[in-house]
Amino acid sequence: MRVYKTKWFGRWARREGLSDRLICVAIREVERGLVDAALGGQLVKKRIGLPGRGKSGSVRTIIAYRAGDRAFCLYGFAKSQKDNIEKIELEGLKKLSRQLFNLTEGELRRALQEAALSEVRCHEQDT
Repeated sequence: MRVYKTKWFGRWARREGLSDRLICVAIREVERGLVDAALGGQLVKKRIGLPGRGKSGSVRTIIAYRAGDRAFCLYGFAKSQKDNIEKIELEGLKKLSRQLFNLTEGELRRALQEAALSEVRCHEQDT
């Protein structure tokens, strides 16, 4: 399973204190079917607790997930900011998900080189 995060998600995750290790833990849970909601269009909503904040200080993430293939961390928000995403946001995320899953290996490499995406190395996070 290859895991990526968009440039926007990466900046947001750093601000929130969401580490790659926590992203990897969340992706492993998604692989086991532990999601907060299936949103359609290969999107899932996954809540992630942050260290020292407990569940009330958790963040919600929207992940484009294709079993056994790839996962793209697309969007996140603090639980304290809002309960859910708007319908128009969901439609945009579904469109983005389709575009990302349709990338060829060459296009994916280019997106990584241009820093539009970054890879989360989960196998390196295992201890």
